[in-house]
Amino acid sequence: MKDIAALKLFTRVARLGSFSAAGRENGMSQPQVSRMVAELEQELGARLLSRTPRAVVPTEAGKAFLLRIEAILAALDEAGQSVREGGEFHGMLRLSMPTSFGIHVAIPRLADFAARHSRLQIHLELDDRRQDLVREAVDVAIRIGALPDSASATARQIALVSRVIVASPAYLAANGAPARPEDLAGHRIIRGAAAANPLAWTFERDGESIAARVQPQFTTNDNEGAIVAAIAGLGITSTGEWECRRALEDGSLVRLLTDWTMADVPVHAYFPMGRNTRAAARALIDHLREGIAADGRG
Repeated sequence: MKDIAALKLFTRVARLGSFSAAGRENGMSQPQVSRMVAELEQELGARLLSRTPRAVVPTEAGKAFLLRIEAILAALDEAGQSVREGGEFHGMLRLSMPTSFGIHVAIPRLADFAARHSRLQIHLELDDRRQDLVREAVDVAIRIGALPDSASATARQIALVSRVIVASPAYLAANGAPARPEDLAGHRIIRGAAAANPLAWTFERDGESIAARVQPQFTTNDNEGAIVAAIAGLGITSTGEWECRRALEDGSLVRLLTDWTMADVPVHAYFPMGRNTRAAARALIDHLREGIAADGRG
């Protein structure tokens, strides 16, 4: 088990480029991590990491070893899971997803899964930015819209998001409601992180397609912020129907251009480690997908 711990530490140092960062993840000091990796290198008779005052990077031998050992560690995780009593997962599972999806879709559906796997620690990173998932040791990320390119990663579609155009009753009382997509050019526009195209919104009706040019007056990198801005009367925004459902139900927001449709946006579970993805990550995504489908939203 000590050898496995050293191997896991090496993979994190190599991915993070830092002994200190790997130590913080594992509750260890920088000297402890450095010593364990050095002992691993001595045992293997090969230098795995190149250490400089500014960075720690894998050597050529280290890169080759990293790719092979990550697959082996994933296989060990699978083997342990296969014989574990009750099939209960354990350890740390790291997830990443946009804030709105996490708040409105994922978190409300995690209670049953967490109860079945009480020894599993779930760390959820809510962020609309796209971080380096491998470096951050993310097991699975939720991605809405276009996916990043990666030769090693795999993805699975788990749902479709219906897009809507919304504004507050106060804004509409002061500015009127657009009758056609072209009318958006005369309105204040809010752009959030969920905007597929920041400068044009595409609508369809009876075979007619219109790309309405928009010029945002208010922008934010968080889709929840865009929804709050719309409720506050700053303007009109385009967002996922999930994210603003409660505001539509309580009247804080009004749906606009209801006789027009916008293309649904795919939601994918993105596994940065590809075939080396841990079983717990795949199981959690299956759980979310089934819950979404049961609600008729997948």
